[in-house]
Amino acid sequence: MRMAALDKVQLHWREDGDPDGVPVLFANSLGTDLRLWDEVVALLPQSLRLIRYDLRGHGLSSCPPGPYSMADLTDDVEQLVAHLGITSCVFVGVSLGGMIGQSLAARRPDLIQAMVLSNTAVQMGDGPMWQDRIAAVRRDGLEEVANRILERWFSPGFRRDAQLEGWRNMLARTPCEGYVGCCEALAHADLSGSTAGLTLPVLAIAGAKDLASPPDIVRATAALIMGAEIVELQNVGHLPSIEAPRAFAEIVTEFIGGQSCA
Repeated sequence: MRMAALDKVQLHWREDGDPDGVPVLFANSLGTDLRLWDEVVALLPQSLRLIRYDLRGHGLSSCPPGPYSMADLTDDVEQLVAHLGITSCVFVGVSLGGMIGQSLAARRPDLIQAMVLSNTAVQMGDGPMWQDRIAAVRRDGLEEVANRILERWFSPGFRRDAQLEGWRNMLARTPCEGYVGCCEALAHADLSGSTAGLTLPVLAIAGAKDLASPPDIVRATAALIMGAEIVELQNVGHLPSIEAPRAFAEIVTEFIGGQSCA
């Protein structure tokens, strides 16, 4: 187990592949941890330096008191990159992780050579929606609201799969304060201005069955970034690294292979 002691949080992280390879940094979504990437990492070229971490308040990372801001979550990953001695990487983020990637790329364009934005946007939901979610979680707990969240995450076909229970357990066991703290960050985040100024190579991935970040908002985000590519995966929901890991890995491998950093 590896822990990075940063200014305000201890982040759990893991590294696979070649320590001397091109760094690829993965950021997970609200209510998940770095296991989200297990199957994808196994399918990517092992010549890459494949790094993933648990967001604050998720997985094995520490859970500072909330609320959190997008700046806090961006501070965490910026400090993690410095802790790991990384001067440039490919960033792969899904949902909230994709928003963190956009924020870091705007703040520190020197740190990210290329970026994969999976099932994310410049703004996901609005303040009232997130405040309703926060109230429900505080009142009833994640265990009680988990099924409603899974309906937004996964396609109807996947919700009949036996794997679903494991992902439900991951969500339900997320520390309440960590989950709510990240909801607060999402409630106040609108990255449209800073993302429109990005100039790095970007690949956006959407899921046709995604109810949390529908393809239209993923496309609208990609349209803000000059030259951004977009791929839509059919019959897949909000977390394609779970529902379609092989397709996801192939798309990401091709994208990374096309960048000068590889």
